[in-house]
Amino acid sequence: MTRRSTPIYHPEMAKVKRTYNLSERTIRTVRDISERYGLDRSQDAVVELAVEDLERRLRHAEEARVWAAAAEDPDFRREAEDLEAAYRSADAQTWPA
Repeated sequence: MTRRSTPIYHPEMAKVKRTYNLSERTIRTVRDISERYGLDRSQDAVVELAVEDLERRLRHAEEARVWAAAAEDPDFRREAEDLEAAYRSADAQTWPA
């Protein structure tokens, strides 16, 4: 018995034709990255990777900002200290010394 693989459709993977006005420098850079480093088969893939990277960097920066603000919040610090104290003995039992 042979199994046939059936592709699964994921809406987030669907491609949509868009037109953007980019500088010549950006267009050259995308083309150069695609050709020189062989990151993928198309210039579209280079743009997708760049957008994903930018989104990840912005998200991480926002998360860092939120955590930094929380570290300055007396209520958050108090709650974190209470949790640390409440679980200190459990940690001592399960984590190696």
